[in-house]
Amino acid sequence: MDEKIRRIYVPMSESGFYILFCLQTPQHGYGIGQQVKRLTGGAVTIGAGTMYGTISKMEKDGLICFYREEEKRKLYRLTELGQEVLTAELRRIERLYKNSKGESYDA
Repeated sequence: MDEKIRRIYVPMSESGFYILFCLQTPQHGYGIGQQVKRLTGGAVTIGAGTMYGTISKMEKDGLICFYREEEKRKLYRLTELGQEVLTAELRRIERLYKNSKGESYDA
């Protein structure tokens, strides 16, 4: 992973994390928002401005790409780089969780 991308995305914002996490399966912005609400029991909502601003930036940075249009909605999916960033963030979160329990983390 490029150092610039690492600096920008790791650690991730909560909304950025959920957007990448949801795009493991092709999805459109509204669908991502609905999935995040379901996953978090409504504790996290991503506003339209944040959603589409983040999607635009992630697409420009090569983390996600346009997949296809469905019922006038653009579907996006993770790229290989996006999966790499998501995996790095998941490892970071796992390390934090284990450390909080007094466990050491073996990468």
